[in-house]
Amino acid sequence: MPGPASLLAPSDTFARRHIGPSDADIAHMLATLGLSTLDELVDQTVPAAIRGGPTMVVGEPRAEAELLEELKGILGQNRVVRSLIGLGYHDCIVPPVVQRNVLENPGWYTQYTPYQPEISQGRLEALLNFQTMVADLTGLPLANASVLDEGTAAAEAMAMCLRISRGRKNGFFVSQDCHPQTIAIVQTRAEPLGVEVHVGKTGSIDWAAQDLFGVLVQYPATDGRIHDYAALAAAAHDHKALVVAATDLLALTLLKPPGEWGADIAVGNSQRFGVPLGFGGPHAAFMSTHEKHVRKMPGRLIGVSLDAQGQPGYRLAIQTREQHIRRDRATSNICTAQALLAIMASMYCVWHGPEGVERIARRVRAMTAVLAAGLERQGLTVLDGERFDTVVVRGGSELMASALVAGFNLRDFGDGRVGIALDERSTPAEVTALWTALAGGHRPDFTPDELLAELSLDYPEAFARTTPFLQHPVFSSYHAEHEILRYIYKLQERDLSLAFSMIPLGSCTMKLNATSEMLPVTWPEVAQLHPFAPSNQTTGYRLLFDSLEGWLGQVTGFSAVSLQPNAGSQGEYAGLLVIRAWHMDRGDSDRDVCLIPVSAHGTNPASAVMAGFRVVPVACDDDGNIDLDDLKARCAEHADRLGALMITYPSTHGVFEESVVEVCETIHAHGGQVYMDGANMNAQVGLTRPAEIGADVVHLNLHKTFCIPHGGGGPGMGPIGVAAHLAPFLPGHPLVAVGGEQAIGPIASAPWGSPAILPISWVYIGLMGTSGLTKATQVAILSANYMADRLKGHYDVLYTGRNGRSAHEFVLDCRPFKASAGVSVEDIAKRLMDFGFHAPTMSWPVPGTLMVEPTESESRAELDRFCDAMIAIRGEIDEVAAGDLDADDNPLKNAPHTAAVVTADDWPHAYGRERAAWPAPYLRERKFWPPVGRVDNAYGDRNLVCTCPSVEDFAD
Repeated sequence: MPGPASLLAPSDTFARRHIGPSDADIAHMLATLGLSTLDELVDQTVPAAIRGGPTMVVGEPRAEAELLEELKGILGQNRVVRSLIGLGYHDCIVPPVVQRNVLENPGWYTQYTPYQPEISQGRLEALLNFQTMVADLTGLPLANASVLDEGTAAAEAMAMCLRISRGRKNGFFVSQDCHPQTIAIVQTRAEPLGVEVHVGKTGSIDWAAQDLFGVLVQYPATDGRIHDYAALAAAAHDHKALVVAATDLLALTLLKPPGEWGADIAVGNSQRFGVPLGFGGPHAAFMSTHEKHVRKMPGRLIGVSLDAQGQPGYRLAIQTREQHIRRDRATSNICTAQALLAIMASMYCVWHGPEGVERIARRVRAMTAVLAAGLERQGLTVLDGERFDTVVVRGGSELMASALVAGFNLRDFGDGRVGIALDERSTPAEVTALWTALAGGHRPDFTPDELLAELSLDYPEAFARTTPFLQHPVFSSYHAEHEILRYIYKLQERDLSLAFSMIPLGSCTMKLNATSEMLPVTWPEVAQLHPFAPSNQTTGYRLLFDSLEGWLGQVTGFSAVSLQPNAGSQGEYAGLLVIRAWHMDRGDSDRDVCLIPVSAHGTNPASAVMAGFRVVPVACDDDGNIDLDDLKARCAEHADRLGALMITYPSTHGVFEESVVEVCETIHAHGGQVYMDGANMNAQVGLTRPAEIGADVVHLNLHKTFCIPHGGGGPGMGPIGVAAHLAPFLPGHPLVAVGGEQAIGPIASAPWGSPAILPISWVYIGLMGTSGLTKATQVAILSANYMADRLKGHYDVLYTGRNGRSAHEFVLDCRPFKASAGVSVEDIAKRLMDFGFHAPTMSWPVPGTLMVEPTESESRAELDRFCDAMIAIRGEIDEVAAGDLDADDNPLKNAPHTAAVVTADDWPHAYGRERAAWPAPYLRERKFWPPVGRVDNAYGDRNLVCTCPSVEDFAD
């Protein structure tokens, strides 16, 4: 029993809940390795040259209830004022059944990207619904499974237009009627690519002189007006240019879809389909286009194929576009989508159906028309033109002030115009309150109902939608709450998440997403703020940002942090742009070479190309380390043009490279900067810091090391930390003062990326404290080495550091089994599903391997269970090699085994049903049944289906 003093300490401390192995388990695991303490393990694993510098200080560990109360006090300083600002962000009603059972449900938010489709069928179906929803509403038949935000989507569309035009032209026109943040992000993206952006009225386009390959318009425009772009689209096509429409899905239930008036690409934000404002994110943007552009479209695409039994199976389509294969030739570096938020938006449409969504839109349209008519009747000047949800009046700061007193934030255009953007939450009472406030406090002598009776709400033929949408039965089948609840849980049961078993993905750090970390996400003071609300209403958020930036600065050793990048890939992009801006400021505009080891993450070369660098690969030696001789040769070869080196540390091979300090010194000696990919920070926190190692920039995957859930493929956050000399160049924003004094342009639509999920990492760091974070890193390294030791003799660990130690992950070599038994790494991955596990990272960084990362939050029992499964699979491989199992008909080749297969009357295999489905005793207690058999990827790419089948197909 504890002594009297310890009885006064809190009981709800967190580190012991987060770190899976108990102290007794840790002692056992250390003894297995022949060690006595965690410090001894660290001494054998982490080079002494990168330890011993200034230590991380983030405070003492905190109790859960105490810290949440403190955070409530901080965020309570936010003022939740009704925001009618617009600018692409609108409040909405989040269906409670979706909030509770998707957004707040670990069965949905703890999944990984669906690279193993057989155990990802639930979210793949939900994302296919999202694609169908977007394709239907935009009138363009091919939609992706989400993009990061609207501004990023517009920038991606510009780059896509450039690829389609094959770089024959270099001009891109952006209408001044687009949202200002979108214009700025496009400009940021265009500059390093050498694209000249022209901003102005579309009527001023000079097709010949401006050499345009594309045009971007906003539909409806940022001031709410609806323009007919049919003639513009026709002229663009006559001049071999493409048209991109940034649009609004709710408006498109009433307006002619962009695909029908000539747009080639549509982009936008699905936030108003049941996703909270969240001070700017996370939200799921979208992109749709024509099928002929499928191989040019960025992001992920969900398709339909067949499984081994000939049944339909969903999958990621055309995976050759993925960064780990195409590298510097990738179409995009958007490895992180917004899957969880896209699923919410799709469920919003499933819940409401076509009639329900259209009624919401008609109500918003009616409310807006009534508001405008009432303001005019009271003598205010209202800008004319067709509109959907936004009214613009003349009046300036006086109107803004009057509205604020009445409880409304409006948009100040800065030129005497004030914008009022209504939404799903608008009511007749609000309209009356706005009339009163904007008319100097005089309550009108008419009612909204009276004005509505006088108005015609039909759009002119040029604007009116006539085509149906959301016709697939999925959008008409689940309108009773118990029905959609069953649908949500049916899909959830077709997905393996951390709620079922460990997901040991190397480089992806699938660790505990604790409930206490997740609770603040849906607090009103977090979820209901508009990203451009006045700063005096967002004090709590600012305090949280300052605190989190300070902690991340302590973790990295850097003096400045930007929270704007809303994905790890965007962190890479932002960090390289900062390095480029520093070189440009010094007059070194020729420093455009980026050295990248051949083992690097595939996003690295894609990001480098986006940021205007030329990629030069650096070889690795036989041990997987950077080849110092080759590095020095490349530095000498490109001495006058060397801009940066991108490295991952520990390396992508799971090793703390001994030469890392010399690597950094070599780059600096040749005038370059060192960019560190922070994907593997889970092996650094508390033991060493990027600044001490010699890096100049690091990006941090908050969805990895710092516990923001992966959400089935997003949300993510990728803040960057930088050394003092780079701080002036941190990204800015056109609407909010953020970034450095010489800031690069914005790389996200919202000033702080996806702020609503930042409390997750704040709570995690605050709960763990300095000692907890350090122990977590030590245990992550211990777990990896313990598992590697248990698997020794069954599998070869491909790379180790000094003393034979791994970092927090290790690579298992499965290549010999192809020759000995005809068994591929894919066979092993699929067989693991029968054991109830998601496979480790497959065939990366080395083809034919599995990269395993257990993290610190998995218990010793779970680590042993996974090792037992891998050892059993090795036994099956040996049986195939010995001829005891048929080379073509065995449990590995036929995996995964579905319930339908195992229970079928016909069982044509020489091995038994029990061996197929219950290869380990624990499976009798709890079994995850893969809903489909092995999916045929090649068939899916040959027969691409990227929207829900038609009603006719569904009936057939």
